[in-house]
Amino acid sequence: MQALETIESLSSRLREVFKFFKTLSDDETRVFLSFCDNRQADTGKTLWKEGDSDNYAAFVISGKLGIKKKTEFEGKYMIVGTFARGTVVGELCLLTDHPRSVTAVVLEAVDLVILTSRNFERLITERPMLGLKLLKHIFLVTSRRLNRSTDRIARIF
Repeated sequence: MQALETIESLSSRLREVFKFFKTLSDDETRVFLSFCDNRQADTGKTLWKEGDSDNYAAFVISGKLGIKKKTEFEGKYMIVGTFARGTVVGELCLLTDHPRSVTAVVLEAVDLVILTSRNFERLITERPMLGLKLLKHIFLVTSRRLNRSTDRIARIF
């Protein structure tokens, strides 16, 4: 993966694609991006594997990711979610130092904004109000996903 765009261009694209960034000022979005990297990954690439200790969240600007979980059968996985443009994945790693619980693979070439846990902590320290807004967004995303997962489990039974 490699760095791609300028902060101005990325700021515009983030505000176009993510509801969350539309709630921020242009300055806040640019400040956020100063803590991030922009990367691309081709179809078939693995971003991270279950058990990895790298801690970063990926904001998907374009493309599609598959999130899969190991099963009890050797070498077999179950796709537990697909995430496309306008979603964030790996966000829980910003809040914990636990190993990855799933594997993320690129289903369609992606353009990503990457925020590491180290830079997230810097963001909270240096720009606490912006960090709080991002943290609130992460909790809302996580809450929605948990509710959908609970609904799916309830429909099975």
